Amino acid sequence: MGLSSSMYTSVSGLQSTSESISVIGNNLANSSTTGYKSMSMLFEDVFYSSLTTSSGLDQVGNGSTVSTISTDFSQGSYQDTSESMNMAIGGEGYFIVEDAQNDGQVYYTRAGDFTFDDEGYLVNSSGYQVQGWAVDPDTATSSDPATTGALGDIQLESRTAPASATTNVTLSVNLDSDGEDNATSTTDPYFSLLTEWDGSADDPLGTTDYEYQTTITVYDEAGSAHELTVYFDQVEDSTTGTTTWEYIVTMDPSEDVRTINGQSVSGTSAAGLLMAGTLTFDATGALTSTTAFTLSSTATGDLTDLSNWTLAEISADGLPVFSCNFSGSDNASTTDEADAIEIELDFGVSAKSTTDGWDTTVTSAADIGTDGTLLFGYTSTAYDTDSSTSHDSASSTDSSSQDGYATGYLTSYYVDEAGVIYGTYSNGQTQALFIVALASFDNDQGLNLEGGNLYSATTESGTANIGQAGQGIFGSIYGEKLEESNVDVSGEMVDLIVMQRAYQANSKVITTVDEMLQTALGLKR
Repeated sequence: MGLSSSMYTSVSGLQSTSESISVIGNNLANSSTTGYKSMSMLFEDVFYSSLTTSSGLDQVGNGSTVSTISTDFSQGSYQDTSESMNMAIGGEGYFIVEDAQNDGQVYYTRAGDFTFDDEGYLVNSSGYQVQGWAVDPDTATSSDPATTGALGDIQLESRTAPASATTNVTLSVNLDSDGEDNATSTTDPYFSLLTEWDGSADDPLGTTDYEYQTTITVYDEAGSAHELTVYFDQVEDSTTGTTTWEYIVTMDPSEDVRTINGQSVSGTSAAGLLMAGTLTFDATGALTSTTAFTLSSTATGDLTDLSNWTLAEISADGLPVFSCNFSGSDNASTTDEADAIEIELDFGVSAKSTTDGWDTTVTSAADIGTDGTLLFGYTSTAYDTDSSTSHDSASSTDSSSQDGYATGYLTSYYVDEAGVIYGTYSNGQTQALFIVALASFDNDQGLNLEGGNLYSATTESGTANIGQAGQGIFGSIYGEKLEESNVDVSGEMVDLIVMQRAYQANSKVITTVDEMLQTALGLKR
């Protein structure tokens, strides 16, 4: 080996350090790039030349070259944003995006700068469509937003939430234990409100015929709102240690388009009358039992005749059910479904087991008459903590709720840590819409850098493993955040100085060899 080989050795050092400086420069240039992962370069020595010496066979190195350029996939810091669809992954995983303009080429990224475009697609800054699953609105729950279909584009095809008819009404009332018996009957005192009701009159129930009333808005299948009014009146009851109240559930008679056993309810005294029953409280004011009657589907003659009012059906939740119809159909009890809306009524007491049913041999409201001992409840009961009461204080509605709603329009959306995208609607509803998919790889270092904060899979990386945030190895997704670059600027500056000195040292070798060659050339003079 001669002096010229020393120059080539130093040239390899210059080339290696130049590549390293390029890597450092790229890191510094992307120190503010969303989701960027810093890179580092390792050197290795190259082949050696054999040299015979007095001690035997020795070797002389021929410089250095690039060994590997690896990526640091460690977590970057979070940057807060005001864009609800900006997302950052905390932990393992990559977002999946697809370039629809390039035969559906799939890429992977840590940059979650997503927004919905004018066609409703969730896209990144390059317009690539984010991949995920649609949520099945019929089976989704807050704890299990079940998906439907295969992995695909996340697209808002509709910005409305369809209406949902009311199926449950919950009322928690306090009925004044010192209340009066306003509607009286010598033959049927527990159903005086029912017999006083006249749906064919301008005022179906006089203001002096009841002690308390409360109104709640419910919705039909089209999302139209309707009011239900529940009237209460205390019953003079000789049963020691108990207080009994009768109640009726009513709607606007002009909206009642039921047909019972071929007989139109509209215009009759029973128009608007949906359910009747009693509430029994003990000496402490706690609700102990309830009864409920609805019009029989085989009712004939006078529909307010108590013999036409039979035991209400019990729902799967152990609650009495009544039917109402705002669109017109043959229905009375829940056996006549058609277009009827079936609503369960919850005063705070329910059957623990719906197979037990009502604890009575009574078949209709007419069987009770004046005998309060025939009042009944469920064979086994369960009580809510917010159950209705009868205390010595003014009658009031402590709480009321129902589960129906009108058609809503999308007003905003957000993503949770499981990657579930929820829509918030003008009707107050929040619905799970999509689940953002994540991908992982057996060998992250084998991913191919594509630019634009994108990676593509290779044979070295292996195929993508697809899953949901928070499950398995996948990290969480944080909304209104972006993952910052994980470049350590101060560390990169130190590395830059080191590489600069290495470059200078290799340059010095070349200038030194050049001077030595000049000396050798001067020997001939």
